[in-house]
Amino acid sequence: MFCLVFIGIRLEQQFGFARVGAIYLLSGFGGSVLSSLFNQTSISVGASGALFGLLGAMLSELITNWTIYTNKVAALATLLFIIVLNLAIGILPHVDNFAHIGGFLTGFLMGFVLLLRPQFGWVERQYRPADVRVKSKHKPYQYALWLIALVLLIVGFVVGLVMLFRGVNGNEKCSWCHYLSCVPTSKWKCDQ
Repeated sequence: MFCLVFIGIRLEQQFGFARVGAIYLLSGFGGSVLSSLFNQTSISVGASGALFGLLGAMLSELITNWTIYTNKVAALATLLFIIVLNLAIGILPHVDNFAHIGGFLTGFLMGFVLLLRPQFGWVERQYRPADVRVKSKHKPYQYALWLIALVLLIVGFVVGLVMLFRGVNGNEKCSWCHYLSCVPTSKWKCDQ
C-alpha cells in the first residue's frame, strides 16, 4: 500500500489518472499472464503485479526523461534498490514472483509508451516569435524507445496469450525459470 500511495500518487499528479490507470491495469494483466504460464498448479491473487508495473513505469519514465532530472544518479539508485529488494523478497516460498516480473516488465514498457515529457524548449514555444524555429517536441531517442516498447508490448501480449490459451507450461520451455519465483534452501522447500 505504501508503494501505491507514494509511487501511484506521484505518477498520477504528473501524468494524470488515465495514463497511470492504464499502466496499473495492464501491468496487473501482464503479471497475471506470466504467472498463469509458470504457476499452473496454484492460484495467485493480489495487486502486486500492478504495483510492480508502477515501479517499472517509474523506471522507464526516469530513463526516457533523463535530461530533466537534477539528481539523476540518486533517483536511479534509489529506485533500483527498491526494485531489487522487492524482487529478492519474491524468491521466498508462496510469493508469486512471476506476477511481479510480468507486471514490472509490462509497466516498464508501458512507461516508455505513455510517460513521455516534452523538452523544455518545446514547452516555451508559445512565448517565442512566430519566425523562430521550434525544437521538436521529443528527442529522437524518446521516439525510438516509444516504438520499440510498443512493438515489444504487442508481441509479448500476443505470444503470452497464445501460449496461455494453448495450455503451454512455461516451466517446460525454461528449465531454470522456476528459480525466479522460489529458491530452495535448507530452511524451506519449493513445491513444484
